[in-house]
Amino acid sequence: MTHARVPTGTYRLQLRREFGFHDAAAIVPYLADLGVSHVYCSPILTAVPGSAHGYDVVDHSRLNDDLGGVAGWRALVDACRAHGLGIVVDIVPNHMSIPEHNDAFADVLANGSASSYASWFDIDWSQHGGRVLLPFLPAGEPDEEHEYYVCTDWRRGNTELNYRRFFDVTSLIGLRVEDADVFTATHELIGELVQAGDIEGLRVDHPDGLADPRGYLESLEKLSGGVWTVVEKILEGDEQLPSTWACDGTTGYDAIGAITRVLVDPAGAEPLTDFYAEFTGSRESFHEIVVASKRQAIDELFGAEIARLARDHPRDAIVELLVHFPVYRTYDGEYVDEAAQAAKQVRPDLSEDIDAVTRALRTDEAFATRFAQTSGPVTAKGVEDTAFYRYSRLLALNEVGGDPGRFGASVDDFHAFCTRIAGSWPATMTALSTHDTKRSEDVRARLAVLAEIPADWAAAVRDWGERTAPYGRPDRETEYLFWQTLVGAFPISADRLEDYLRKAVREAKRYTTWLDPDDEYERRLSAYAREVLGDDALMAAISDWIDTHVTDAATSNSLAQKLIQLTMPGVPDVYQGQELPDFSLVDPDNRRPVDYDARRRALDTPASEPKLLVTTRALRLRRERPETFAGSYEPPPESEHAVAFVRGGEVITVATRLPVGLRKNGGWGDARLNLPPGRWRDVLTDRSTDGDLADLLDPLPVALLVKDTNS
Repeated sequence: MTHARVPTGTYRLQLRREFGFHDAAAIVPYLADLGVSHVYCSPILTAVPGSAHGYDVVDHSRLNDDLGGVAGWRALVDACRAHGLGIVVDIVPNHMSIPEHNDAFADVLANGSASSYASWFDIDWSQHGGRVLLPFLPAGEPDEEHEYYVCTDWRRGNTELNYRRFFDVTSLIGLRVEDADVFTATHELIGELVQAGDIEGLRVDHPDGLADPRGYLESLEKLSGGVWTVVEKILEGDEQLPSTWACDGTTGYDAIGAITRVLVDPAGAEPLTDFYAEFTGSRESFHEIVVASKRQAIDELFGAEIARLARDHPRDAIVELLVHFPVYRTYDGEYVDEAAQAAKQVRPDLSEDIDAVTRALRTDEAFATRFAQTSGPVTAKGVEDTAFYRYSRLLALNEVGGDPGRFGASVDDFHAFCTRIAGSWPATMTALSTHDTKRSEDVRARLAVLAEIPADWAAAVRDWGERTAPYGRPDRETEYLFWQTLVGAFPISADRLEDYLRKAVREAKRYTTWLDPDDEYERRLSAYAREVLGDDALMAAISDWIDTHVTDAATSNSLAQKLIQLTMPGVPDVYQGQELPDFSLVDPDNRRPVDYDARRRALDTPASEPKLLVTTRALRLRRERPETFAGSYEPPPESEHAVAFVRGGEVITVATRLPVGLRKNGGWGDARLNLPPGRWRDVLTDRSTDGDLADLLDPLPVALLVKDTNS
């Protein structure tokens, strides 16, 4: 795609009633000083009143009054223009919120399939006598019959729903943006804001839910004139973003995975796997857990979707294909044969039925589309929201778009990833933290250290477990997740820890669930957490252990991943607040208010905050030299303890890798970086270098070298 302006760096803001357009406008001067080129906003259109995220849109024709409406938006636009910043906006084409506050859907409830808005929503009018089933009543309540819709027990939603929804969220109904009139009606305001120059980039939420993502992106490109556009597409394994899509890349989960893996020591795989099995008693592979989790998700959450698919095709074969589908969804038939082969190995008795379904996926376009729109939710709920909470070998790897079964990666693997991105998607977004990541980047940086110290970690967990036995230890899988969470987010309040644990065990769906919470199990777990946090001697011991074994290496990892992400191919995003150390967990913990006053003050003396120093110097350099960072990517020869690459022949990134092992091996010694010809200066320390790594990577474990233009 071609653009008027590709961002050099974005800063993601989570807008809400408590932090709206006017609040965002107030921090624009700070963001400009930080070094970004664009403010990146969560959804701005009218959502459910009080929405904490904005993805529950109810009116595409109006800016959200909760955020400040038109006046607030103008204030933000004006502030950005005054400081030379653009705006990128998150848009939600897949779904809208129901049943309240949505006038278009209200018209459907009043007039049924005769409504002028009936074509907006993905409703199966052949079911329930041509009426919409609304499963929002308390359990056990009798149905409320109406001429065009039926209100019923909320539990019937997962088995009898007759409209497409976002994942298993019945309050979010699927939109049919493949219909040209629906696309126009739901994108008119966004198009006007783009044409006015208010919006210079778009982030597309959940393209996998759309009937025709490629066609949608083509329509969006025509509407926007080709502004910079990225899609929230989660890639699995070696999956590639379809080259035919009219966009600039993904929102960066693939980059998160690549960066995290290169900083995790592959040598830790065997000892951590052995200890994980010893402590939890489980020897299931991650793949086995994924298969079981996807089956459970299908059985408990997606009965209605499976029933719709199985009207004309064998149900069991459909289920097996969904369970074994290796990616979120197929495009043009990719991965169908791979899924079929895996399904047949498990259920050879279904071979003929599986073949019949795979033929239908190639010949029946409507069925193939519906299957694709189902496989994504099944994967999301089965993997991200179940398996990731059941398999805790090393939680640093349990990230959206990641593979906890793949332990670490080589530097060459990382360079191969970056080389591919530079060649195919040079303007893709890169990220380290998002509003949907399971843990902040700094939590992952801490947990990555455990792969370098598996024996010390195992001894510590055994000791802590024995010391807390009187407090009523939970099941061992949950306990192992607990200790990693405590170390990763330390220090953490009891309220934050309890909230996280409740979400984690409900997502795991082993002992309690969102649908059927076990109050007694959750009460015991909360009591255990409070007892542990209230044990002053134990907390002091854990604090000392973290300081001794983790802190220095974690800081090195944090700075390394930050500099790598900010300077690798792609457009880097900084998630709100992550320019300073932050140890947040999954939402809503990672959407807490950010102290921008503290960040403004720190920016006056960035050298006192190494993460802020790395962030602002890298962002400013990218903004000053966009051509350099849009240029070539070349890795020079390097040590196994360094990740280094040259951008555009003029900038070199050097980051320490596996710092514990480096220290054990006696440090850098006489190791040198093979610098290209010329004089090179580190913009982080303002010192020249001849490539001596011991000198270059002291006191900071990272360096950002710029070639002297006079050399």
